[in-house]
Amino acid sequence: MAKYSSYVDQYKVSVPEGRSGAYRVEKFEVPDQTTLENLRIMRDGRTPVSPGVYTRLLRDGSFNGPIMSDTEAEVWDIDPLFRRAKGRVLLNGLGLGVALKGVLDKPEVTSVDVVEISQDVINLVWPTYEHDPRAHIHSGDALTFEWPVGTHWDVVWHDIWPTICADHLKDMHVLHRKYGGRAVWQGSWCRYEMERIASRYGI
Repeated sequence: MAKYSSYVDQYKVSVPEGRSGAYRVEKFEVPDQTTLENLRIMRDGRTPVSPGVYTRLLRDGSFNGPIMSDTEAEVWDIDPLFRRAKGRVLLNGLGLGVALKGVLDKPEVTSVDVVEISQDVINLVWPTYEHDPRAHIHSGDALTFEWPVGTHWDVVWHDIWPTICADHLKDMHVLHRKYGGRAVWQGSWCRYEMERIASRYGI
């Protein structure tokens, strides 16, 4: 358990609480593993959240739930990126910066481009990471963002979706085609889970 906890703890972010527009960052405490959110996570076959204090990014409106958090389930979802990150990396989606923190913690990573569509998210999260000279923010839509001819990355990671839903596979496939010739390796957040849902329900 100690080894497991130390792995997860290293990805906890230091983004301060705050609000910008419809988005806010807040700390929250999980007192035990019997919370309603944990029951939902375990139902989906994902890692439950251990007791402790965490950080999450939320958005006002119809979406019910965090956009991103630094809990175990989120960290393990990004593990394929952490294991492969090296050289020049592209992250489509800033979120809370969990992926960015993990990538910047690797000395073999030389540069990280981040594309984020929401200026409010940039306002809240980017100041925590902007002092690393390897990190570069680009404001725009990952699906349509245009790069100079010949731009290439060692690793590309797509995480622009707030929920695990088969409806997101269309955009996921667009991104994988878009960067197929520009990356040595690319991956997407919870792609396997979304494809499994699509297969189960014939979507």
